[in-house]
Amino acid sequence: MTDRIKEWPTLERPRERLQEVGAGALSLRELLAILVGSGTEGRSAVGVAGELLQAFDGSLRRLAGARPEELAQVRGVGPAVAARLAAALELGRRLAREGPESRERITGPRDVYERCAPSLRDLRQEEFRVLLLNTQHAVVREVVITRGILDASIVHPREAFRAAIVESAAAVILVHNHPSGDPLPSAEDREVTRQLVEAGRIVGIPVLDHVVVGDGRYVSFVEAGLLGARS
Repeated sequence: MTDRIKEWPTLERPRERLQEVGAGALSLRELLAILVGSGTEGRSAVGVAGELLQAFDGSLRRLAGARPEELAQVRGVGPAVAARLAAALELGRRLAREGPESRERITGPRDVYERCAPSLRDLRQEEFRVLLLNTQHAVVREVVITRGILDASIVHPREAFRAAIVESAAAVILVHNHPSGDPLPSAEDREVTRQLVEAGRIVGIPVLDHVVVGDGRYVSFVEAGLLGARS
């Protein structure tokens, strides 16, 4: 039996099914097949999509955390398809982060988590960001400061506050992820926070909170009473 997608019944072709029943009715495999496109010799796009899912244990989260070069290692997924998949997954993350306009104003750590978690929770390394806020606590800009293991010698106050000074930010919120999924702050997290809180006092731009993003949960330094604590 051939696996060529053009010879499949209409209802088994993902593009046609999307037009007939809508994207919400399609399986993850079918949605990926549309992004994959035409497939390869002897194998349909649906077949390639199935192999892609299998390579990442059937998990969209694992797939979203993969680099384009890792996606391209799957049979039938070349650089062009890998780039298309990476772009689509990034669009999904940005859509999840955008939220309603009312969320643009940060009212607490939950807002920070909901804004940043979609793009941070699947990363395989730590990424440290600073949210620049105006006087109404609306986000003016989100700046990536460093990637890799969080260390007080790497996260320099000059880098953390440079953009805040340029943008005339009224305040900042620190945020980073723990790839382990456990958001409990480490000793280094506390030391970095202490240094940046002190630097904020000096330049007149207060640090309102530091939110550590884990898998499905977070820790807020303010809620935990750690913002002004010494390590």
